[in-house]
Amino acid sequence: MDPDPGVDRSDSTMVDLDHLTISVTGHAELFPEAARLLQSQGQAVPSLEGLPLIIEEPLRVGVSDANSVLGQGDIGSEGAFSVPDVPVRDIHLSLAASFAQEGFVRSSTVVFDTVFTRTRPRTDIIGARVWALPTSFHDALTRAVGESLIRAHTDDRARSLREAGFILGRVVDASGAPVAGAQVVLDRGDLAHRIYYPAPDFQSATQDGTSATGLFLYVHSGAEAETFGLSIQGSRDYPARNAGAAAGMGLVLTLYPGSYLP
Repeated sequence: MDPDPGVDRSDSTMVDLDHLTISVTGHAELFPEAARLLQSQGQAVPSLEGLPLIIEEPLRVGVSDANSVLGQGDIGSEGAFSVPDVPVRDIHLSLAASFAQEGFVRSSTVVFDTVFTRTRPRTDIIGARVWALPTSFHDALTRAVGESLIRAHTDDRARSLREAGFILGRVVDASGAPVAGAQVVLDRGDLAHRIYYPAPDFQSATQDGTSATGLFLYVHSGAEAETFGLSIQGSRDYPARNAGAAAGMGLVLTLYPGSYLP
């Protein structure tokens, strides 16, 4: 039996179950649409080299747990990173790699989800892909949803996605290509109206389904952290995923069929 379905472990090693620490290695880069937006506006695409990267559990961050940070490292040339000795004994829902730098929105990219294993990771995580969200891209997403809707969703506590807290997700198929027309559903009906689908040019957003980019947004309340499950309406190929949101930050994740990221 594969000890960690949902994780590429082709070149990883088993961890010591008595100590439960792993290494997280992978590549960090700008979110693809963010890079294209900057280029279309004639702006330089910022380098991530030398920036610190934090390994943490988003759920703990959302409730201001002092032990939320599990490891730290720096991004190297061409975005490569490696963070050793990450303790995972007390992981509840997921593991994420996070940025909190000037010029970028505080965001966490999910690199491990217990939905696939029903338990914490037992092998090193390799080949993780981590996405950085420049502030200018966040501002474009905020405009796409609209300040008035964000204020309505937050009882006037927030005027931007960052202030409200948000999820930026992408639905992809088995080859990794974005899926148009997908509808993301939550396991909590009271939150269903908070899902939006930005247009490819980020000039607007609807609640009908994903565009050609496969992107969706969840707008949080700007208040206490909440957790829930996400799935794709009408499809059994996409496992329900753990998710959550907290004010002041964004969560980045990819929804894909099966147990392995394409």
